[in-house]
Amino acid sequence: MARIELTNIQKRWGQVYGVRDVNIDIADQEFLVLLGPSGCGKTTTMRMIAGLEEPTEGEVRMDGEVMNDIDPRDRDVAMVFQGYALYPNMTIYENIRFPLRMRNVPKAEQDGLVRRAASFVELTEYLDRKPNALSGGQRQRAALARAIVRQPQVFLMDEPLSNLDAKLRQAMRVQIKHIQRELKITTVYVTHDQIEAMTLADRIVIMDGGLIQQIGTPDQIYNDPANTFVANFIGSPPMNLIEGEIDEGVFQSAGVRINGLTGHSRGKVTLGVRPEDCRPSGDIGHLAGSVYGVEPTGDVTYLTVKSGDSLIEVKAARDYRADLDTPVQVDFDPTRLYLFDTESGQRLKS
Repeated sequence: MARIELTNIQKRWGQVYGVRDVNIDIADQEFLVLLGPSGCGKTTTMRMIAGLEEPTEGEVRMDGEVMNDIDPRDRDVAMVFQGYALYPNMTIYENIRFPLRMRNVPKAEQDGLVRRAASFVELTEYLDRKPNALSGGQRQRAALARAIVRQPQVFLMDEPLSNLDAKLRQAMRVQIKHIQRELKITTVYVTHDQIEAMTLADRIVIMDGGLIQQIGTPDQIYNDPANTFVANFIGSPPMNLIEGEIDEGVFQSAGVRINGLTGHSRGKVTLGVRPEDCRPSGDIGHLAGSVYGVEPTGDVTYLTVKSGDSLIEVKAARDYRADLDTPVQVDFDPTRLYLFDTESGQRLKS
């Protein structure tokens, strides 16, 4: 389908930067997710790929061709938005067919293309209905079918699932991933939801303040975070970050002491440990504190431990129970600890 290259992309309005120094090489047929908080530059980046925004500097290329001066309608991309953007006076059939009419596709071909797109999203039996007669999930699938019917080189999806409830979002994630794999269309997907990013992406681009913080596979992003922003943004609950000092391989903070951290110089550092790499201990552990909260969820119990000024999240066994303010010791998996520079937030590696 299409390879997309963003080279030295900048977007600014006066002195305000929306995006700066963005370099991404998106492989043909790849599912790339732009992830980050509101205002981080992810949607602006996607809009520059679509041609809806013009880069202040840099180049957007598709299959080697510079697209900066190419109109959006000539870029052969299809967009799916947060809002369904369906025409309320048209049936679902006519909504899906609309892009074919605009592109002057021969009428003899239109019916087959519409029904093929509808079958991909399991809407064939709803084609004669109007949007207001469909559920939110069905309307989002209709919007997806309207993008599919064009058979574009690139799918661009801007938070398409954010209006759906949790159950529908999970179902639609599975459907989008399946459709993208079957159609083999290069896809750029924008979201602030890390679960969507982790489950959908071949690679994730994490952005903050208009800058790329890290690019990698979901496993790389989760297991090898580049800085404290990435560590804290990915994971539910996110990684515990504890500020302290290290000296001769010993990390210390209020209520925390860990030996054997060789290869690191002395000074202020931030220790990172994920909740699943912590466990309550009956003996003296790496951290001493008191029970601040206990949240049973069925398959796991989330334990919050207060130690000094820090609240540490622990994924405990499903049957773990404790009274509030009970003293507790917590052990960390020594093979799954991370150290970050406290000032810059950058990862420290031995």
